[in-house]
Amino acid sequence: MKFLARLLINAIALYAIAAIHLMGIRTDGIEPIIIGAIVLGLANAIVRPILIVISCPLEILSLGIFTLVINGLIFYFGLKYIPGFHVPGFWAAFWGAIVMSIISWILSLLIGERREEQPARSASR
Repeated sequence: MKFLARLLINAIALYAIAAIHLMGIRTDGIEPIIIGAIVLGLANAIVRPILIVISCPLEILSLGIFTLVINGLIFYFGLKYIPGFHVPGFWAAFWGAIVMSIISWILSLLIGERREEQPARSASR
């Protein structure tokens, strides 16, 4: 159920970005948006953690700012090869990924989706 909620949130965020033509990002219809949301969801779940581990020295040196570059790369390469989705270049993808993160965060707050927190361990004596 959470996956479907996250998919819907990502699709709405992609639609908003394509609707305002943020830095030239556009789409030809609803189908590329749904496919893009699925691709980005899978890439963020599988590829992003691997890239963050590989780029750990850059993450440390940049105090985590390099994560924005990773997000831009995933956004660019995740949507570039989807027919009907047009991402003009890396900088458009970089800003698109930032705007998508903001929109997704706001929508998650509005629908009340929260991450499950681990219960605190109690010290047994």
